[in-house]
Amino acid sequence: QVQLVESGGGLVQAGGSLRLSCAASGRTFSSYTMGWFRQAPGKDREFVGAIRWSGTSTYYADSVKGRFTISRDNVENTVYLQMNSLKPEDTAVYYCAASLIFPASGRRAYDYWGQGTQVTVSS
Repeated sequence: QVQLVESGGGLVQAGGSLRLSCAASGRTFSSYTMGWFRQAPGKDREFVGAIRWSGTSTYYADSVKGRFTISRDNVENTVYLQMNSLKPEDTAVYYCAASLIFPASGRRAYDYWGQGTQVTVSS
């Protein structure tokens, strides 16, 4: 089993940056694809990006490609989401999640979820 705890959310102006962290517990963290999703008020939870268990492959939603970067540290059991050039439409609760599948962009592919962290981008 994997438990996930996100941190690093907050309020930032448009054009700014934030780095989210997701700390995982469990000895098998390095076996999992780690994904990031987000959910804005009144909208469905949407895929942001994911990173392979080895860290060697990543892929992203078109809406964040070139602005967001996912990385992971399998020693520290942590995955990161670096968000640059933030836009007001990036405002959402951000969730990390773990899957045994790669690639995995659908919510159903993910077995474990964090509680989320709020990101608010002001214009």
